[in-house]
Amino acid sequence: MTPRPGAPRPPAAFAAQRQQHWPPPETPVETTTRLRPVRTRRPARVVGAAACLVLGIGLIGGAVTGSWLTGAPDAEATTPSGYAEARGLWHSAAVDTLFPRTLTGDGAGPGGADRVWTRVAVAPDSGCTKALDPLLHKALEPVGCVRLLRATYTDATSSSVITVGMVFTEADAPAMEALRTRFTREGLAERADLMPRTYPAKGTVAAGFGDRQRASWTVSVLTDVPVVVYAVSGFADGRTVPDPQPAGEATAEGATTAPAQSGLGHEAKGVADRVERTLRKTAAGPAATEKPQ
Repeated sequence: MTPRPGAPRPPAAFAAQRQQHWPPPETPVETTTRLRPVRTRRPARVVGAAACLVLGIGLIGGAVTGSWLTGAPDAEATTPSGYAEARGLWHSAAVDTLFPRTLTGDGAGPGGADRVWTRVAVAPDSGCTKALDPLLHKALEPVGCVRLLRATYTDATSSSVITVGMVFTEADAPAMEALRTRFTREGLAERADLMPRTYPAKGTVAAGFGDRQRASWTVSVLTDVPVVVYAVSGFADGRTVPDPQPAGEATAEGATTAPAQSGLGHEAKGVADRVERTLRKTAAGPAATEKPQ
């Protein structure tokens, strides 16, 4: 539309804003919402809109800067992009992607020995209430539970079994950070009464892998994706372990407990680490590279 003679011209900054192509929103609202008609703007209203835009950008920039300086929590500013997409991986990613059929652990065993683990069973996706120990479930309540995925692996000699799980939460990044801080401060990941449960699949080498067979475990609260990863290991022959030990202690130099000497601490930590890396790589997209631990 050609402006009438003598009409004020839109500021150059506003004209640049009109020419810029904004990316589509993260959620596909366009596919489910009918587009609304856009009214023709009048020149006078254009000038007013430009002023509001400049003022709004200044206020937003000031608010963000203030949150950086004061350390105030801001979910939109601190939550990584793709967080919501990562939360949906439990149903959008293939089972073989999240739980590869074979995991390779170069140097993951005692003394830097190599390890290879083979998947023997995958549990149906479920909620957390029945699949987690009640106290562990209570500890994770602040972040909620969208879905729980579990799989069980065995080592190359079929002498040990390891159940690994991923709890997809409802939380944003600040909430996951708070939970991780609490786990670290209170030592929740090392408490035996919060030990994860096993997945004893019938007809497999892990058929006798129950609560009394748990030997070592690890729990990791991630903050770059809304997921809690855990793993618990034991002997494949069904023997009971009276004194299970967290993987951090069982892999320490000089440890002499049964879980330590049998390498079950390394088994739990090794499988959890590999599944965690796979999850991060999948969440980051096909062009992502593996992140260091």
